[in-house]
Amino acid sequence: MTIEVRVPQLPESVADATLVSWHKKPGDSVVRDENLVDLETDKVVLEVPAPAAGVIKEIKLADGTTVTSGQLLAVIDETAGAVPGASAPAILAASSGVTAAAKDTVAQGVAAKETAKAEAGGKLSPAAKRVAEENQVDPKTVAGSGRDGRVSKSDVVNYLSAKETGAPGQASAPGSAAAAPSGGAAKAAPAQFVPAPSARGNRAEQRVPMTRLRARIAERMVQAQATQALLTSFNEVDLQAVNELRARYKDQFEKQYGVKLGFMSFFAKACVEALKKFPSVNASVDGNDIVYHEYFDIGVAVSTDRGLIVPVLRDTDQLSFADIEKSIANFASRARAGSITLEELTGGTFTITNGGVFGSLMSTPIVNSPQSAILGMHKIQDRPVVVNGQVVIRPMMYIALTYDHRIIDGREAVQFLVTVKQCLEDPARMVRHI
Repeated sequence: MTIEVRVPQLPESVADATLVSWHKKPGDSVVRDENLVDLETDKVVLEVPAPAAGVIKEIKLADGTTVTSGQLLAVIDETAGAVPGASAPAILAASSGVTAAAKDTVAQGVAAKETAKAEAGGKLSPAAKRVAEENQVDPKTVAGSGRDGRVSKSDVVNYLSAKETGAPGQASAPGSAAAAPSGGAAKAAPAQFVPAPSARGNRAEQRVPMTRLRARIAERMVQAQATQALLTSFNEVDLQAVNELRARYKDQFEKQYGVKLGFMSFFAKACVEALKKFPSVNASVDGNDIVYHEYFDIGVAVSTDRGLIVPVLRDTDQLSFADIEKSIANFASRARAGSITLEELTGGTFTITNGGVFGSLMSTPIVNSPQSAILGMHKIQDRPVVVNGQVVIRPMMYIALTYDHRIIDGREAVQFLVTVKQCLEDPARMVRHI
């Protein structure tokens, strides 16, 4: 009996996906729920598991193919045994239902995949594999920074950069023809015109196709700036009180909940309080209508090797500090592992992004359309400030609110930031259920 492996149902917001890489070839044995192939969408990499145990009879599509929901990927024979030593081209040629051109394409794709696996031990991410192949890099020479030594795209790019700039200089050795003669007998040569030195090195360039996620990010960013009247307002926050609360409760909090008490839960709670007071910041534009969302689904921007993604904290107003910290930690680990789901990335009424983790002191974040506002957190820096007529050193952070001026007035944006500032500088009222 044969079982068909098809592309899973993609959400309405995702039209298609790219077949990134096969993990099996025709003739290989598989077990139920074993990952067969990776599909890359605009937002995440999806794994397609085997629906039953058996042997791969046919692979219908090669790496790099654009696929849609329900499209046939492969056929599994539940009754057959694995074919020892069978090559992919031989099995493909014997398979029925695939044209000669398709067989050649699939055979080449499978062969390329097997070569990459042999070289990298199966520890290359899809993006890293593409960059390595395009630049003829042996993955075994690249040190992986990911889990279990997994090589990411940035690892390959860094390797290439180091390779280009790592050549030793061409200094002349003592005693060589270029060395200056000793003694004063030699007559000085007349001055000659010396042309400006030309650029050294091979000055190589790399042309790498955007991943689907990077292309989608670019599209959304340009769309937001082209369709919204974006403006950014700033304020600064004294985080002394937050630091004192974190220091007081950090050990008890981590022991009780198994997660550290970070800054993001304080900012999420402060934003909820501000969104309640200024509902237009939590709204969105739909044609000529303004949609006021009476719930608070806050997106938290997470940086990954593939780009920036924004998983959503549903009903943030109903979550405790521990719930928020656990959810963010879970999102971050699964986002970087590529196992976060599309449902967790969709929706959202407001977004928080923290450039401070990378050292950013101030920025103007771009709204995550169709939302109407985004809060930017930045680096905490000790600065002198005046408190009760005295100059004191306090941990200060600049915060920024970029908003759609079509539906949010400057007064509302400024007062939103003031509310966030007040909540963070007097956090006791927010931490009753810490």
